[in-house]
Amino acid sequence: MDNNSITYFAETDARNKRVKFGIKAEDRLRHIYSIGKTGMGKSTMLENMAIQDIQNGEGMAFLDPHGKTADLLLDYIPEHRLKDVIYFAPFDTEYPISFNVMEDVGPERRHLVVSGLMSAFEKIWEDQWSSRMAYILQNTLAALLEYPGATMLSINRMLTDKLYRNKVVDNVKDPTTKAFWTDEFAKYTDKYAAEATPAIQNKVGQFVSNPLIRNIVGQSKSTFDIREIMDKKKIFIVNLSKGLVGENNANLLGSMIVTKIYLAAMSRADADPKELKKLPNFYLYVDEFQSFANKSFADILSEARKYKLSLNITHQYIEQMAEEVRAAVFGNVGTMISFRVGSFDAEILEKEFAPVFTMEDIVNLGFVQIYLKLMIDGVASQPFSATTLPPFPKPEISFRNEALKMSRKNYTRSKEEVEKEVKEWHMPEQKIVASSPKYIEPKVKTKIEQPKQKPRFEQIEIKKESQFKKEETKKEENNLAKAIGEAVKEKKELWKKQEPKKEIIKTVNFNNIKSEVKPISLDELRRKEKDRNKTPSPQNISALKEAIQKAKSQQVVSSQQPVVRKSKEEDIQKRDIEPKTKEKTKSSNLQPPTSKLPNEVPEDVLRKILKGE
Repeated sequence: MDNNSITYFAETDARNKRVKFGIKAEDRLRHIYSIGKTGMGKSTMLENMAIQDIQNGEGMAFLDPHGKTADLLLDYIPEHRLKDVIYFAPFDTEYPISFNVMEDVGPERRHLVVSGLMSAFEKIWEDQWSSRMAYILQNTLAALLEYPGATMLSINRMLTDKLYRNKVVDNVKDPTTKAFWTDEFAKYTDKYAAEATPAIQNKVGQFVSNPLIRNIVGQSKSTFDIREIMDKKKIFIVNLSKGLVGENNANLLGSMIVTKIYLAAMSRADADPKELKKLPNFYLYVDEFQSFANKSFADILSEARKYKLSLNITHQYIEQMAEEVRAAVFGNVGTMISFRVGSFDAEILEKEFAPVFTMEDIVNLGFVQIYLKLMIDGVASQPFSATTLPPFPKPEISFRNEALKMSRKNYTRSKEEVEKEVKEWHMPEQKIVASSPKYIEPKVKTKIEQPKQKPRFEQIEIKKESQFKKEETKKEENNLAKAIGEAVKEKKELWKKQEPKKEIIKTVNFNNIKSEVKPISLDELRRKEKDRNKTPSPQNISALKEAIQKAKSQQVVSSQQPVVRKSKEEDIQKRDIEPKTKEKTKSSNLQPPTSKLPNEVPEDVLRKILKGE
């Protein structure tokens, strides 16, 4: 299309003069924004412009969250453009198309994919989003973008399959991403990892668990190239009917497609300025664009024009846009069109159309009536009123079925083939290795070290797995032994606290008794020959009586063994075996118990001695 060629979409209504007008191709690169309540004619205006692009041989993409317009456009495909049609319909389960947003992303643009996907996830799961989720997911995406064949299915596998994760991390070249996985994530405790990763797995799992979506994003190789679609002016129709696909699935798929189109446009920066001028314009239509507009959409609005990507976006009310997107829309859009809106939106739009139209004028617009500021040769016009064109009549001959068949033939695969590929990819690493013989170390029954046998196989992957499992098993055994040791130690301390006290009756050892009065022996008490006629003095008698009384007061026990009360717990008796053995050994050195000690003097004998008998 020539830069001066015009795409018609409305006609003037001032002073009853009906003049059809449109917008030049060069001015379309500054983007078109339209807003209005439902049923006011916004979608019809987009349809009319898209039909003109199809019939004029232009390259275009149409994202439709309702499905009505996407289905309608198939009737307007001319016969000579049947090969140019790519019809993206996720609900076509028998022939799923392949779309991998993570495929063939250069190092200089990986951050754009990460940013786009992160913004899409955050927008959909805004209430459950957290900084920890974002941090782990960001590094997961960054690592997978460097790994060949990675898809959206790889996210959950990266978090759950250690062998797969190790293979991905080994392939990472970016130092920051690699440091996260080797120095940080690897040191996460099982408890912390169990708290941090399930939130991501749940969110991503909701998306990829649906067979509709899994068969599309689970294929490693996309069946279409968006850069080729743009450069060769193909027709890319995306039917994201929320009733058939699901709202969250449609929003996430749409966001991924918008991100991929933006990346394809950015890749045109590699071309020389002369070649870039020769490249054709590409027109992107997004109905209800707030469903797919995340924070990265602001960058698309500001950068897309440089790479000949024109956006034509529409929605119902301003509050649907995030603050960043709202600022980008009102700051970068060249042509602004307003259908009838509510009072809140009219108050904001009044500033754009003042002083020509007031808030009351905008609120009272009729069906298909619009107020607009049109970009004309790079300059925005003064606001004026118009009415949009009626729907284009359908052609007498429709090539709808031929277009669908051609699209299926060129850009889809059979359901059975896709599911087989996804199933094989889902196979865990350990199951694949399990088909080879496993090396089992011989059991050592004696203390003599036996030489290790060499494994019968030489597969590197199996050796790595065996070594990894040995290290994991050794760590688990050490942790278990440590835990058992601590438990036994605590149990012993508890037993010591609960151990009954021994009651020991002290025995009297006459050999160790120290008395101020010397013991009286039998020889000393017997009278000698020379003292036969002498009588004992009163002092001697009183001293002897005191000694006798003192000897009586001493408690004599026939057994010198300590008496221990019987305990009901047998464990206490076992622990007392060793101290009792020592006591028996010690007591064996003592004199055997007798009824009469050697130095003991019967009282009747002493009385006779004292009387001199």
